[in-house]
Amino acid sequence: MPVYKAPLRDMKFLLSDVFDYPTHYQGLASGENATPDIVDAILTECGRFCEEVLSPLYQSGDEEGCKLENGEVITPKGYKEAYQQYVMGGWQGLSAPEEFGGQGLPASMGLFKQEMMGTANWSFSMYPGLSLGAMNTIFLHGTDEQKQTYLVPLTEGRWGGTMCLTEPQCGTDLGQVKTRAEPQGDGSYKLTGTKIFISSGEHDLTENIVHIVLARLPDAPKGTKGISLFIVPKFMPAADGGVGERNGVSCGSLEKKMGIKASATCLMNFDGATGYLIGPENQGLECMFTFMNTARIGTAIQGVGPAELSYQWALDYAKERRSMRALSGKKEPDQVADSLIHHADVRRMLLTQKAIAEGGRAMLYYAARVADHMVEAHTAGDTEKAEKYDDKLGFLTPILKGFLTELGCEAANLGMQVFGGHGYIREHGMEQIARDTRIATLYEGTTGIQALDLLGRKVLLMTQGGAVREFTFKVANFARKHLTDKRLRPMAVELLKLTAQWNVLTVRVMLAARKDRDVVSAAAYDFLMYSGYVSMAYMWLRQSAVAVDKLDNGGDESESFYQTKLNTAEFYYERLLPRAQTHATSMLSPTRSLMQIEAENMAFTG
Repeated sequence: MPVYKAPLRDMKFLLSDVFDYPTHYQGLASGENATPDIVDAILTECGRFCEEVLSPLYQSGDEEGCKLENGEVITPKGYKEAYQQYVMGGWQGLSAPEEFGGQGLPASMGLFKQEMMGTANWSFSMYPGLSLGAMNTIFLHGTDEQKQTYLVPLTEGRWGGTMCLTEPQCGTDLGQVKTRAEPQGDGSYKLTGTKIFISSGEHDLTENIVHIVLARLPDAPKGTKGISLFIVPKFMPAADGGVGERNGVSCGSLEKKMGIKASATCLMNFDGATGYLIGPENQGLECMFTFMNTARIGTAIQGVGPAELSYQWALDYAKERRSMRALSGKKEPDQVADSLIHHADVRRMLLTQKAIAEGGRAMLYYAARVADHMVEAHTAGDTEKAEKYDDKLGFLTPILKGFLTELGCEAANLGMQVFGGHGYIREHGMEQIARDTRIATLYEGTTGIQALDLLGRKVLLMTQGGAVREFTFKVANFARKHLTDKRLRPMAVELLKLTAQWNVLTVRVMLAARKDRDVVSAAAYDFLMYSGYVSMAYMWLRQSAVAVDKLDNGGDESESFYQTKLNTAEFYYERLLPRAQTHATSMLSPTRSLMQIEAENMAFTG
């Protein structure tokens, strides 16, 4: 069975050399204990846990799946024991405030942990991952009493958490939510309704599950302005910090899914369930965006994770599997045929996976620094600073989620292709990676929704192109600094051209949208993908600049490590970045070709 190996060398290269996290942590109140030695020890131990405990459960969990028996969900064999090891290791509270039992480390440390866990076993990581979102929501919007009641057991990992948004009649359009919340006169509410696609809605890993639920109060305004947010526990909290009587919330069924089968995706029924308002009335969607943005960044990991895992397994296979002779001549004359690794087309697939995994990881770690500042400002009560960094992160989030998950699917499919027919059968695990990855482009908002959020909301409506101008200004300044080095100049010149083009495209779409509203929707996907390719190009230039410096002056890694970084960047710029121009052309195409066919003429059937 294939095994996962934590990419610690690449992670440490990004943290220490590319993004200078040691200095970053020194400037954070929560970074006092995040010294290089401590960070290194945490990453190493988390890598060991993922390799030895979570990875071996990846395929077996898929084969067994979850079971619903008498309203209770039973997770696959080994999951409960693995979760207990997770709890005993203190992993859930890694970045949680010390006042609630956490270790108080920066939020980014949780992301690094989540990346390794998600790559080793995405289904398992969903359970504690959903809890982290619930914790963030309660921490930012809950009352002091709610924080004391729920954050301690959630931080300890004794309790789990969920987000309950979607209903049978609505997915992304949450203005159609029908779940009702009736006030009871004692500060509590009775919630009635049905939620679907609820990850970790029911399971046997924790003694309680805390649901964060969107619902409507009586006489609430229609649409999204009439939605409130509630805490609804599976068991009512007891005075001693344990659990009391069962609440009126239950799992009605488990979804039969394409992938992540070891993650319980539930239909949840709320039958007069007791809940408590969190945040102001009718502002639930605003409060829930805390949870949703957390989840979207977490989902972006499911673009990087499968690219990394599929690449690791495909690379090993390509080194061992023999087929034909290389076109440039025999590479292994003593063998019956040359290894796949010697064929240029196989190299194309492997390097695409590698470029996606390592470029995507850099994009995540870049955003994680911004998230650290945002969380720090929220904790300190500095609203102005928090909003500033929230806006910066808000621009990056749809790019991370939409672009990286699309490329994650591509990388997973390429891994299957390297294996050929063996990639299509379960034994090697490659088809599971592809199945598990597919959901990442769908939940927490499809790629189209992320694209509309980026172009329609963040770029056009909220900033009139300012978000693009601000980001590209920073990228262009970095590129200009590296025009004099002949090894970096081609990449720097190309990146400068792209930053200018990005701004021009933004203005052209903005002007076209004034005459034709469909332009925004028609251009959104291509705008997002273009933004992703240019953003990843920036990350590869940053990595290349460090690699060149280390090649000239020495570094902690081998010369071959830095040279390979530079070579991978060259591959990205020559083979993958040209895709951006296709998206540039497409986003400026008139909407007529999309909208001119009448709906009844879309299919020529009987």
